[in-house]
Amino acid sequence: MSPLVIPTHHIANKIVDVINRILDFMGFDHHPLLQEIIYVAFIVAIGLAAGWLVRKILVWVIRKILEIHDSQLGRDIIKHKLITRASHMVPPLIFLSLIPVAFDAEPRTLDILERLVIIYALIATGVAVNALLVFAWSRYDENENTENHPLRGVLNVCQGIVWIVVVIIAISVLLDKSPAYLLTGLGAFAAALMLIFKDSILGFVAGIQLSQNDMLRVGDWIAVPSTNANGTVIDVTLTVVKVQNWDNTIVMLPPYTLVSTSFQNWRGMFDSGCRRIARQIYIDNSTIAPLADGEADALVKRFPILKDFVANYKGVVYDPGKFAVNGTMETNLGLFRAYMCLYLQQHPAISHDSQLLIRLMEPVQAGTPLQIYCFTNTTKWTAYEAIQSEIFEHIAAVAPAFGLMIFNEADGADLIIHQGAPVNAGPPPGPINAQLNSQTAQANGATASGSSDKQA
Repeated sequence: MSPLVIPTHHIANKIVDVINRILDFMGFDHHPLLQEIIYVAFIVAIGLAAGWLVRKILVWVIRKILEIHDSQLGRDIIKHKLITRASHMVPPLIFLSLIPVAFDAEPRTLDILERLVIIYALIATGVAVNALLVFAWSRYDENENTENHPLRGVLNVCQGIVWIVVVIIAISVLLDKSPAYLLTGLGAFAAALMLIFKDSILGFVAGIQLSQNDMLRVGDWIAVPSTNANGTVIDVTLTVVKVQNWDNTIVMLPPYTLVSTSFQNWRGMFDSGCRRIARQIYIDNSTIAPLADGEADALVKRFPILKDFVANYKGVVYDPGKFAVNGTMETNLGLFRAYMCLYLQQHPAISHDSQLLIRLMEPVQAGTPLQIYCFTNTTKWTAYEAIQSEIFEHIAAVAPAFGLMIFNEADGADLIIHQGAPVNAGPPPGPINAQLNSQTAQANGATASGSSDKQA
């Protein structure tokens, strides 16, 4: 007999002797059924008390160690309740070591109880192993997973494998059959199992693809056109990807949806440190005109930033470079394009290493679209919107000085009034001034005629 069995046997015999003395004192002379019930209840109480005591002592020891030597490892052990979940293995081990003594005369009852306790021990072991897996995953995810790869799916797979093994062994213990025999029988139910675990299988495969190809990380901003998901990824598990939209709603997506359909990941934009501005305004075609003599000089006086461009202009440059002026001096709109290029080149919030374009798009009924295409040197949402707003406010304020009008849905009179020269800015120079005065007079006449018609 092994050294471990002898002390356990002696302890069990001592407990039986104490129970027998109590029963004799109460007048129950060695009642076998009552003795077994009391013995089982007694060892159950001992097992639970031992588990509680182990849990409390170890937690107390770790807390004392943390008070002396502050350790992240100790804090993580307490945070994830590793000791609490592992201590559930103590009671069934005590049951298995002490129960056989009470049922020597009834092996059938002993066999049933032992099987139940073994199943309990298997479940407690599964809980402890999964707690250890969660602890190891959290340590790696916080300290080593610097790129925020979605590893929770791998954790879910490992936990699922642990519980599958526990269930198979528990059923084999309950039926008194070999686990290999049970696995052979499960082959007939493979189709049903695949149907039941379809989402888990697809999620596992999709999770491997997402992680292997670095398609998705926790913290990424993604947009999935086929769904209403447009926000930050907050969690990736075996069966679901959680996306927190900008309105703080949570969208749940199966992982295989991201693999089977297209989605947009904005991580590249954040990694580059730049964010694109690609917005257009509509220029009224009737205000686009060739530059008259002296008009460019007048604009240079008002906007000194144009001085070098006007002085050194030798014609259209068809490949000016990624961050260069691409305007002309053929029309007021061409000079305005040059001005906007120069303005953005000197803007402190515009990236000098990215593409800069001020270009005309295909004309539409509203006018000729003038697109501002550039990149900010920040990706922060509030700063980005502030920079973009500042640029287009500047366009609205400066365009009339070049004789250009921004299209809106108002009638001709309102268009002249709203899009005219800014207050205290002086009239536009050169022939453009005469053109605007003529259009204003015509609009005022039309307004007066319309008012008379309405009064009539």
